[in-house]
Amino acid sequence: MKPVEFRDGDLEIDASVIAEGLGIALPVLRQQMQAGKITSLSERGVDADLGRHRLTFFWEHRRFRVVVDDSGAILQRSALDFGDAPLPDSTRRPGG
Repeated sequence: MKPVEFRDGDLEIDASVIAEGLGIALPVLRQQMQAGKITSLSERGVDADLGRHRLTFFWEHRRFRVVVDDSGAILQRSALDFGDAPLPDSTRRPGG
């Protein structure tokens, strides 16, 4: 599997990419996802960003974001870690 693929109109991302981005081990990622403690947001680009998709993952005080094109190629990665502080509400909104 490529790191990001489209299947029947849905995006699938390799779990190891998310784990690395959030700075956690793969087994921890799986456990936290099953517990509902890792959440995500998927956005489709419009206008100047047409053909791009932004996937954002949230866990505790961390946010990991990946921007991909229509072929699934990763164009950009970014991560924020707020240390002991919780994620600000603004980081959980589309475009935030």
